[in-house]
Amino acid sequence: MFNVRKSQERGHADHGWLNTYHSFSFANYYDPEYMGFRSLRVINDDTISPGRGFGTHGHQDMEIITYILSGALQHQDSMGNTEVIRPQEVQRMSAGTGVKHSEFNASATEPVHLLQIWLLPDTLNLSPGYEQKSFPIQANSGCLHLVGDRLGTDGAVTIHQNVRLYAGFLQKGEEVIYDLAPERHVWLQVATGEINLQTQTNHISLSQGDGVAISAESKLQLSSQSQGEILLFDLA
Repeated sequence: MFNVRKSQERGHADHGWLNTYHSFSFANYYDPEYMGFRSLRVINDDTISPGRGFGTHGHQDMEIITYILSGALQHQDSMGNTEVIRPQEVQRMSAGTGVKHSEFNASATEPVHLLQIWLLPDTLNLSPGYEQKSFPIQANSGCLHLVGDRLGTDGAVTIHQNVRLYAGFLQKGEEVIYDLAPERHVWLQVATGEINLQTQTNHISLSQGDGVAISAESKLQLSSQSQGEILLFDLA
């Protein structure tokens, strides 16, 4: 089963300094048909102008993943973390009982393009936590890299939810196969480029910004029509 979320159908807001697209309902954008998928609650596709960003604000009981596509993001939080996040790095912040943070474009001249992702945690009132790790995603193209899961497997960031998050960078013509276990579900997000997705029952072409919810399938075949980057969420 496929449910395709085309890029141009997403919620959109242009605040001048922030150009943002919402795959699911967020802030002033509300669509009862798109309140999330399984434990995946938010995918915001944000472009932030040089030197601008989000001032200090709070979160609670949410697993927040930040994935940079280009540029760099300056992060500071109430746990004492002050970091710059760059492409091929994954930041996980567990808001838990409450955390405050700010996020600003680290450059005075170049925009930063990122995906910010929220997942509902499997346990409420956790102690706030932070991780930031780098992965050789572009250096090892044509495969899916596990960048986050519940156990922090093989150096992945630890996400307090039954999810396996993969990132992949595909050169034109490269192909990857993903086997989906019974009773599992996938959300595939095309961060950049163009991807062909084929299963035993469906075949579709996806472009930058497109997402698709996948259930009741056993094997996903992904091939690139152009150089591109994808995130794959394997969800309970």
